[in-house]
Amino acid sequence: MSLRVFILAGEPSGDRLGGALMAGLKQLAPEAVFDGIGGALMAEQGLVSRFPMDELSVMGLAEVLPKYRHLKRRIRETADAVLETRPDVLITIDSPDFSLRVARLVKEQSNIRTVHYVAPSVWAWRPKRAGKMAEVIDHVLALLPFEPPLMEKAGMACDFAGHPVVAEPQATREEVAAFRQEFGLGNAPFVLALPGSRRSEISRLAPDFGAALKRFLETHPDYKVVVPAAAPVAGLVAEALQGWPEGTVLIDPNKFDPASAKAHKRAAFAAADLALAASGTVSLELAAAATPMVIAYKFQWLTWQIMKRMALIDTVTLVNLVSDTRVVPECLGPECTPDNIAARLAAVAADPGAQLGAMDVTMQRLGKGGEEPGLRAARAVLDRLPQM
Repeated sequence: MSLRVFILAGEPSGDRLGGALMAGLKQLAPEAVFDGIGGALMAEQGLVSRFPMDELSVMGLAEVLPKYRHLKRRIRETADAVLETRPDVLITIDSPDFSLRVARLVKEQSNIRTVHYVAPSVWAWRPKRAGKMAEVIDHVLALLPFEPPLMEKAGMACDFAGHPVVAEPQATREEVAAFRQEFGLGNAPFVLALPGSRRSEISRLAPDFGAALKRFLETHPDYKVVVPAAAPVAGLVAEALQGWPEGTVLIDPNKFDPASAKAHKRAAFAAADLALAASGTVSLELAAAATPMVIAYKFQWLTWQIMKRMALIDTVTLVNLVSDTRVVPECLGPECTPDNIAARLAAVAADPGAQLGAMDVTMQRLGKGGEEPGLRAARAVLDRLPQM
């Protein structure tokens, strides 16, 4: 009897996790059949998406409100499809506003086993989310090693699956050399500038990043600046670079085929001497490439006031959290100013090796050198399934 899996993802990061998980399930249970919603990487593993995943990739209240009725209808349709097909397991991947609503509707009318991939960051803020999630989720697959006890305390089974960053390929020396030559960098040291992948982030951060880099280059004139843009916002990034240091190199992935664009990003991360990045999982990509960094982020005033009062942690950088250090400097909220950022960049440039130990510990704790996260996640799903 084949294993029947209903799996759904709502955004590109979830599609990557889903594709790797499906590949792992096919390896361990070749008879597995899939139904659900996903993107191109899940399609490569045999999923025929019930509707385009792009419909669910909506960020922010202003974007969600006009599509609320449509999204609500898709939630109901998806739950009905699960109830009709009665799979052995429903696997939801991140996108909690969609995923957990589907799971709730399914649990209200069935005992179908539910697995959620990516634990909510209850260690950072709003810890009660775990208890609410436990009402509809049986099993959690966690990306971070300290999350399982928090999920288990709330009443869910939880396994650490490893973070996908540890399975990402890294640039070779030859790729780095070719990258430097292609973009006219020679042997010059350079700062990798990463002002975010969302339009709101870029608009908010780019002016301060540009001013900070100008000040940094006043005392470090041999450095260049390289900006690898995300494809959907490359045009906005190009506009935002007006007023940045002269000679800033923009890498627009839309000008290259997909394989070359990925290779350029890998090589940029590996070749950089230091990085200035917006807060987010990019800190793990930099750690994987062993690139020292400064993290900076500016919030809306109200968001910052709420975060200050609700935050349970004293750092937002995953390298600091996973390694249990505070070696990566941060400029957050009102501290995100050109002067502060420039000073932190200068300090990192003076001692670039100070972060290497923490970055190595982070990668080891996220599963580097072990089973690939997708396979590990698949094994955890199968091990906890009731005997079929």
